[in-house]
Amino acid sequence: MKTTYDHRRGSGTTLVFLHYWGGSARTWQPVIDRLPGRDTVAVDARGWGRSRELPGPYTLDQLARDVLDVVADAGLHDYVLVGHSMGGKVAQLAAATRPAGLTGLVLVAPGPALPAAGVTEEYRRQLSRAYDSVDSVAGARDHILTATSLPDDLKAQVLADSRNSGPDARVAWPLDGIARDVTARTREIEVPVLVVGGEHDRVEPVEILRANLMPYLSKANLIVIPGSGHLIPLEAPDALAAVITDAVPR
Repeated sequence: MKTTYDHRRGSGTTLVFLHYWGGSARTWQPVIDRLPGRDTVAVDARGWGRSRELPGPYTLDQLARDVLDVVADAGLHDYVLVGHSMGGKVAQLAAATRPAGLTGLVLVAPGPALPAAGVTEEYRRQLSRAYDSVDSVAGARDHILTATSLPDDLKAQVLADSRNSGPDARVAWPLDGIARDVTARTREIEVPVLVVGGEHDRVEPVEILRANLMPYLSKANLIVIPGSGHLIPLEAPDALAAVITDAVPR
């Protein structure tokens, strides 16, 4: 079994989209819709969405290997990894291997290389239960993940995607991945990196990105999306698509 992904054929450097903990390939659809004609790949991470039945481990290293396997399977030779939250930390590990054809990274509200001080054992235990029920997902969506009100269809999508995972995959990020220090690996990244933060992000605040990620990147710039919370691909797809277009011209 292989990691499931969608490849929309187009022109220019391929944009490879990696989703957040609780998301899926379709998390990126509002952004992809605003990038007409671009070659794009959107991945369902191991244990999530259409890749739900893939066996573990669900570690960051395995997810990074899966990304590079997708790149090889799709035959990509000129691509940029666009990773959101958990997907942003996975992208760092994949890029650290310096794979052929990778020309840049766009890290959207990414898990930082150095875990924040607030990522305590108790915090991680609580986080691991955030998707246990429809009510808990709705609470996280409306009070933690977003700073704006999503349309009803996207609200429903967040509920469905957050619940559409295997139990082991669901807890792998909060109990392990979020707390992993990958600073040594992130320092190995050689390609240019654009870090995108949400002005009102309560999950990965801009100040944490400045302190716990930017110092470990040698070629990086930071852009802040006004008004957005953590779910930038859903909350501010117009702004994010414009940022990506500027960062990765055809």
